Amino acid sequence: MARDLKFTRNIGIMAHIDAGKTTTSERILYYTGKTHKIGEVHEGAATMDWMVQEQERGITITSAATTAFWHYKGDTYQINLIDTPGHVDFTVEVERSLRVLDGTVATFCAVGRVQPQSETVWRQADKYGVPKIAYVNKMDRVGADFLAVVEEIKEKLGARAVPICLPIGAEDKFQGIVDLIANKALIYDNTEELVNYKVTDVPEDMKADVATWREKLIEAAAEYDESLMEKFFEDPDSISEDEIIAALRKATINMSIVPACCGSSFKNKGVQFLLDAVMRYLPSPLDKGSVTGTNPKTGEEEERKPDAKEPFCALVFKIATDPFVGRLAFLRAYSGRLDAGSYVLNTRSDKKERVARLYQMHSNKQNPIEFVEAGDICAAVGFKDLRTGDTICAEASPITLESMEFPDPVIGLAVEPKTQKDLDKLGIALAKLAEEDPTFTVKTDHETGQTVISGMGELHLDIIVDRLRREFGVEINQGAPQVNYKEAITSTVQHREVFKKQTGGRGKFADIIVEIGPADEGVTGLQFIDEVKGGNVPKEFIPSVEKGFKSAMANGVLAGYEVPSLKVTLKDGSFHPVDSDQLSFEICARQAFRHACPKAKPVLLEPIMSLEVVTPEDYMGDIVGDLNRRRGQINAMDSTTGARIVKAFVPLAEQFGYVTVLRTISSGRATSTMTFDHYAEVPANLAKEIVEKSGYKNVDEDE
Repeated sequence: MARDLKFTRNIGIMAHIDAGKTTTSERILYYTGKTHKIGEVHEGAATMDWMVQEQERGITITSAATTAFWHYKGDTYQINLIDTPGHVDFTVEVERSLRVLDGTVATFCAVGRVQPQSETVWRQADKYGVPKIAYVNKMDRVGADFLAVVEEIKEKLGARAVPICLPIGAEDKFQGIVDLIANKALIYDNTEELVNYKVTDVPEDMKADVATWREKLIEAAAEYDESLMEKFFEDPDSISEDEIIAALRKATINMSIVPACCGSSFKNKGVQFLLDAVMRYLPSPLDKGSVTGTNPKTGEEEERKPDAKEPFCALVFKIATDPFVGRLAFLRAYSGRLDAGSYVLNTRSDKKERVARLYQMHSNKQNPIEFVEAGDICAAVGFKDLRTGDTICAEASPITLESMEFPDPVIGLAVEPKTQKDLDKLGIALAKLAEEDPTFTVKTDHETGQTVISGMGELHLDIIVDRLRREFGVEINQGAPQVNYKEAITSTVQHREVFKKQTGGRGKFADIIVEIGPADEGVTGLQFIDEVKGGNVPKEFIPSVEKGFKSAMANGVLAGYEVPSLKVTLKDGSFHPVDSDQLSFEICARQAFRHACPKAKPVLLEPIMSLEVVTPEDYMGDIVGDLNRRRGQINAMDSTTGARIVKAFVPLAEQFGYVTVLRTISSGRATSTMTFDHYAEVPANLAKEIVEKSGYKNVDEDE
């Protein structure tokens, strides 16, 4: 019998570093009976943080998936849960998890409130239209304030957060919560029992507050349900609990409201209430409805309903390497059914792939399953060529779902194996890591022959190097971190390039007149316009001209860095009836790029990072002075309880080792978060130094 999809929840837990995502996941696993002992992050024993590096550092690096079951109002719900990292260097893990989830629990620290990375993950969830519940954790800490966090969610994230419970006490007096819908208090005891709370009446001293907030809650829910609105004005007491829940659910799913609850995961308080809220308000695959994709054959839009009877389609959102079963592809099935051992079509490569085995994941352990159905998340083994973002579907009805976009890496590191026998192992290991992580790239520098690995930040590369050593047994030497610069041209020039080569027999000939300049705003890549009249350059050679410019953009004329965007207009040219061929025009275009760009005022671009520093007032002057020395531009200074927040744009080149310097300046009391923001022109004096250091010569490789 096909199971009812309305009892499935695909949810993620997302937040800033140290808001307690993994601790909350551990409690969910414990209370749903998935684990029989609570794993603690600080002891390095968390189930969801299974990598050695995660256990040592107490941070989450890869998103781990698991399946658990929760009984709510007599029904059993299946929860597919993904615990995501909070560190900005591993944004890709959050991005790809949110792409396939139906709902998410945004966790906030009751003391830290809305922190920079909370804003980043919130925006990512908005981008994919993922409904949210806010969970304010760490209510037992000094300085905890639930309602202040709710206010900040409204101000900083622009979301309508509505409390569905109120805390009873705070800090070391935090005992439990008042359920505003049921109008009952849940008082927790300090045991690890599965039911560790008693339901009692609302404490006397809270009755007035509870009445006020309950009215606000009902009013917010009533705005999304006309019949409730009428009842609200006539007789608010006649509104039943189920009616409030139904209206809130509708408003949460269309992202108008964010229900907010609170607790202390570490002290086992409020987690069961959070689980009930997930069942009540977050969507099932049926609520999310059908997915749209394009038919790769006709290019038309098609829909797939979340139904096991529909043709199969799924999105691969992650590739992982497991030492025992090999390459695991994590899938989210949107429609249909897939049996282990059957064949599917990969629409990117247009090839058939066999699914050897299917697994239900529990962190890094796999439980074999026979089949997977619409609405499920699972892992599959046996694929030859599968990448993150690929769609796999039934051969008879192909469909391509919207893939994911990943940011470009901003920081590089040269690595070399210590011994000859490490050389082959290094190549295999880097290929596997690059396949797992789309924001990690590997390339060989043609000039020096070095292998350069690039990633999202120093911590990201640090973990990669650590994994090379431990998982793959490769010992390497590493160079200093390098910034991934780019190049651009700032003015438009006209240029004529003639390419002639006469050797015995047939020669080579091509002649083009082009206009080269900066691309239009918002355009990346090559913007190629063909304005040739009267067949002066035959039609079959024009794609070769475009191809030549495209390949030349990989190395700019100043220091050999990539040129991310360029506008080329092909005005005119001429050809030779015998000597001209496609290769001649391609080489001619590459040489035109080399000769024309130096005249078009080329500049060097560097990555600019958005930095946020939270510091006690006493260290403000030193921190701002230090940022000014680092060519930083201060954008804003805010203050929160007992701390100041400095926001600035700082070039990445000036930021290596910044965390250590910041600790020194502030006696270890300030924290910082840094994300990539944009590319900007390098000041002329520094650009000159970088170009000289690179030793790059703008020569024609074809001559």
